[in-house]
Amino acid sequence: MTQREQAASAFDDLHARHAAALTQQTYLLTGRPRLARRAVEQGFRLAWQRWPQVAVDPDPAGWVRAAAYEYALTPWHRLCPGLRPARKPKHVQESGPSDRALLEALLSLPAPYRRALLLHDGLGMGLYETAAEIEASTPAAAGRLTHARERVAERLPELGLGGQEPVRQGEILRARLTGLAAAQQVSPAAAQCVRSGSERSDLRVTLAAVGLTGLFALATLVMMIVTPDHYTPSPDRPLATAPHTRLSPAPRHGADIRKQGNAAVRKRLRQARLTPDVR
Repeated sequence: MTQREQAASAFDDLHARHAAALTQQTYLLTGRPRLARRAVEQGFRLAWQRWPQVAVDPDPAGWVRAAAYEYALTPWHRLCPGLRPARKPKHVQESGPSDRALLEALLSLPAPYRRALLLHDGLGMGLYETAAEIEASTPAAAGRLTHARERVAERLPELGLGGQEPVRQGEILRARLTGLAAAQQVSPAAAQCVRSGSERSDLRVTLAAVGLTGLFALATLVMMIVTPDHYTPSPDRPLATAPHTRLSPAPRHGADIRKQGNAAVRKRLRQARLTPDVR
């Protein structure tokens, strides 16, 4: 078996073990089955593109989960009606009488609080691991978790969260969220389709980069050809000329001063010779 075949086999095994459960969890995060499937597929595509990095990660499933959650909560999904996170759950399959109300309460939370609650109480992650995955400090993650529990307890008093210790609140929510996620029937894309889609995406990105580089080089070449190498004034506008300025006479140098003095001396001598002496 070649190295590529070994990588494909390991990727397919990771996909088979975690894709369905991850899609169920992402549905609780978004309330939209289509967005949940697309986010998980995108997470596995990124994992295949960076498989050498993911393969040596201590938690490859956690790596894919973080990528899928980031894609699912991307703000630009609000511009697309089909991918916008729902306020009301779509196509929810209930395992208990108040499952829909629980999912609505979960979707009413701000995205950072919803994600922290789902990771800590829904998946049973520790507070430190939750803080690391949501890229927040441990006190900030604890604050989001406390606020989310308070909001859910206010909306659903029948859950019995009020007055309970934080550990007990986490146990109640984990049991309810786990049952709600398991009740959702999802069908993620096949691992082979995810790998081929990831490779096509890589090829498109490469071709686009090559095309942009070639276009920039062509534009540079055209500019070099059509741009003259010297300045040619426009024929419709006359050349600007400097205004006429009267120049002051240049100062006389020492030689001119000496010539003027010698001429004055010679003039006095001629006058002296022509004038008779008075005896």
